[in-house]
Amino acid sequence: MNFKLSIANDYARVKTDCLVLGCFSDQKRWPGSLPTTTRKQLTALQGSGDLSGKPEETRWLYQISSVSAGRILLIGCGPRADWDEKGYRAFLGAAARQLLRSPVKTAAFALPGKVHGRAGGWHASQLASTLTTSTYRYHRTLSKPAAKPSLHRVNLLQDSSRGQAQLKAGLQRGQAIGNGINTARELGDLPGNICTPAYLAQRARKLAKGQASVTTRVLEEKQMEALGMGALLSVSRGSEQAAKLITIDYRGGDKSTSPVALVGKGITFDSGGISLKPGARMDEMKYDMCGAASVIGTMQALIELQAPVNVVAIIPASENLPSGSATKPGDIVTSMAGLTIEVLNTDAEGRLVLCDALSYAGKFKPSAVIDIATLTGACIVALGHHNAGLLSNHQALADQLLTAGRDSGDTAWQLPLEKAYQKQLHSNFADLANIGGPAAGTITAACFLSRFAEKYHWAHLDIAGVAWTQGAKKGATGRPVALLLEYLLQAAN
Repeated sequence: MNFKLSIANDYARVKTDCLVLGCFSDQKRWPGSLPTTTRKQLTALQGSGDLSGKPEETRWLYQISSVSAGRILLIGCGPRADWDEKGYRAFLGAAARQLLRSPVKTAAFALPGKVHGRAGGWHASQLASTLTTSTYRYHRTLSKPAAKPSLHRVNLLQDSSRGQAQLKAGLQRGQAIGNGINTARELGDLPGNICTPAYLAQRARKLAKGQASVTTRVLEEKQMEALGMGALLSVSRGSEQAAKLITIDYRGGDKSTSPVALVGKGITFDSGGISLKPGARMDEMKYDMCGAASVIGTMQALIELQAPVNVVAIIPASENLPSGSATKPGDIVTSMAGLTIEVLNTDAEGRLVLCDALSYAGKFKPSAVIDIATLTGACIVALGHHNAGLLSNHQALADQLLTAGRDSGDTAWQLPLEKAYQKQLHSNFADLANIGGPAAGTITAACFLSRFAEKYHWAHLDIAGVAWTQGAKKGATGRPVALLLEYLLQAAN
């Protein structure tokens, strides 16, 4: 989709298939940039009760003689006093749903008003990311995929030339974020027989093609064995698909600046291994690589923006399947860090691949490490499907991620990471067990990972509840690409 900033003092002259306007429920005056006849017509709609302005209410107006636009789309915004980030995103979402169902090819947005405390670039970024993600349609394995939306050009109308650079940068940023989210969604939605560890490696290599600032490297199982990654390799033993350790090294910042490391769990299918999962909804375990998908989507967006930041993505990719060679409950494996682990449950495999990846991240001397994983069902019990779980050994890093989540609308909630929980990982036969019992499952999983992240600032995002939706609208969400990009771009500035 093509996004453009247009200076327009007179909306009547804007040539577009659709002019999008917001309407507050207590709207007193319409913009002076609208023709007098149009303002009178809108006021009449309000007076008749046909336009209440309640949140996400939509009305189409056709054949408006006083404007060049083919039609006007009105979106309710609720009371002006309640206009905030949530309301603005609801306005954009409602507009996107209506536009993409219509034959409209071009649209021009006149924003209803700025959200208090938010700059123009933020508004532009939210517009571009919302419209871009709304165009996502899964098609890879459909013999008759749905038709692509007609909308292909969107203009953001501005009544003066002030702040043009900020608004243009916001549109560019939002589109890159949307593209990254859509990439993560596509990878998540692909079936496990296509999106294998080798496929993830292939997609990672494509990111480096023709990019001098990007280097992709893929370690094979023999190389991982030489590094002592016994925890990671214990997960892939039951599968015919070889594990891969993928690194994508993006250097867009100063050479002397330490990179941020993003570690994404890449279990391309999780049966639970010998600790087999129930059959109901096991098909959704293709989404157990959404941490890896979000990292690839984030890296794609950084490359698209040529962002001035250094980031290393690390993706431990494997399948977790039962077979005669699979790891068994009670087996003990040795991690790259030298710690021995009693595998009490083979369905707690994500932390086994992540712990070796976290050890490997140390070789890049990172300024911070963030791992992203669909790690625990306990996180869904605790937080539902609204917030990702966040745990960290460094409060400043946690605060930065929480702020990035609020700014992007891709929110997280912090849970405690306290030494008292470490006792639940006690093993009589190894340095630690890979599960800590039914209580505080999200926290004990993070406690396990923290044992391998003691040498740097580290945060863990458990996205089990937010990475995909269930039911009739089943599909990957692309979270937390927006949060990660917001954090990285804020850090770059």
